[in-house]
This record gives sequence, structure tokens and C-alpha cells, in this order.
Amino acid sequence: MRSLVLILLLPVAAIMQLPAKDAQEVWAQDNLVAWCIVPFDAKKRGPAERAAMVAKLGIKKVAYDWRGEHVATFEEEIIQYKKHGIKFFAFWSWHDAIEPLIEKHGIRPQIWRTLPSPKKNTQQEKVAAATKAMLPLAEKTKTMGLKLGLYNHGGWGGEPTNMVAVCQALQKQGHQQAGIVYNFHHGHGQVENFPAMLNLMKPYLHCLNLNGMSGEEQKFQKILPLGRGLNEKAMMQAIQNSGYQGPLGIVGHVATRDVEVVLKENLDGFRKIVSELKE
Repeated sequence: MRSLVLILLLPVAAIMQLPAKDAQEVWAQDNLVAWCIVPFDAKKRGPAERAAMVAKLGIKKVAYDWRGEHVATFEEEIIQYKKHGIKFFAFWSWHDAIEPLIEKHGIRPQIWRTLPSPKKNTQQEKVAAATKAMLPLAEKTKTMGLKLGLYNHGGWGGEPTNMVAVCQALQKQGHQQAGIVYNFHHGHGQVENFPAMLNLMKPYLHCLNLNGMSGEEQKFQKILPLGRGLNEKAMMQAIQNSGYQGPLGIVGHVATRDVEVVLKENLDGFRKIVSELKE
């Protein structure tokens, strides 16, 4: 009511300038999430350097991937993100060391885990087996009030129809927090029918991670900066058309290069494509 009153008090010219909520809002800077930036960094930054780098690029969220060597600095990473106004948006898989830190620092990261590809005979058996494999983490995330993201990484478990089926099975068992994290770089097999697959996944999507999507003419490159592939613009157009308004991952994922440079390349390509979609 208060906001309505304030709008009514504004002059007509000011009302005309109020931002319209439309499909293009998905491309807002605040929606961007840095992903694959911890093990994938030739400079081997620590928490303070990494947080400063992300803040410098204007990214406000980080999905945290890690290796065993990073466990000792989990808490420092959280502290540095807070210092720089960065949201600890997601955490890869699980480690018991993160549990007390979630409560201590009041963070609520999504938990991302690859959906398995069970070696069963029928589709029904595969869905049941994959659901069962995810149940322990589903119970953990439900208890802690965290979202669980089923992460595509190729195989049966990376197919959108199967991810949706497992989400539905988990939700039927009371795990409404279960959803999907869909990665372009693990979705080259779905390029042709991406609009249809996106619409299928949309009710369950927790995050979409973008990537340049090469074609056969480019001799297929799994990781490619946005704007340098042949297919990502059409896929981003499908995202805009779908009305999806959720988070978008900007991917590092090149261990032999400075991740700041890789993120800059992706951000440049992202902005170029978005400007073209807005024309």
C-alpha cells in the first residue's frame, strides 16, 4: 500500500520513467554468478584476492567450487565475500566442514550435486535409483533450509527430461527444495531442442550457467567464452523468450589461465549478445 501511495504522488513524467518488468530483466548485473573460479585459476588466488577480483568485475554472487586443499579456507572465503558485499550463492557437492559455517555466518547457499546416471534397465528403475542416491543430501538440505540443485554433467543424469523426472520424484517425497542447475557447457547435445528443454526445466531451475557453444565448424570446444560460439546467442534468446528471471552463471573453468581474464572475456561476450537481443 505504501509503495502504491508513493507512486500516486509521483508526477506523470516520473511514473513514465519507472522501470518496466520485462523479459530482459534476466540479464541484470545482479543476476550474474561467478562459477568455476576457485580450482580454475592459474594465479591460484586465495580468498581475499579472489573476493577482491570478483568485486572488481561487478559480480555480486559466487558459486563456490573447491578441492581438498581449499577446505581449510572455507570460513575465510565466506568472510571475504561478506567484506566485499558478495553473496555466497552456492556450494559444490557437500563437505561436513561447511555445515557449522552455514549456521555461524547465516549464509544459505544452494547445494549443487551431479545427478548420477544409474546403470539400470528401465527408465522407471533409473529414476528411482537416481532419486534414492540424492535422498541423503535432499534430507540434509531440507533440514538446513537450503536449495538442492541437480547438476547436469553428461550421461543419463544430464538429460533435462531425466532431471525433471528426478526433481518430481524428490518433490513427491516432500523435498520441494530440489531443483535443477543447468550448464550450457554440459549441454551440447541439447542445442537443437534447447527451447523445448528449457521450458520443461523452467519450473525447477535454480540457476542457468552460460558458456560459448561451439558447433562442428569450430571443431567442438567444450569451454568457450560467450560470444565466440555459434549457438549461445540463440540459446540466450530462448532464455529471454521463456520469461526465466533467475540467476545466470558466468563460467571460468580454464585452469591454465588467469580466471579474471576468462571472466572478463565472458562478460564482454555476454554484454555484446544482450545488447543485440535488446535491439
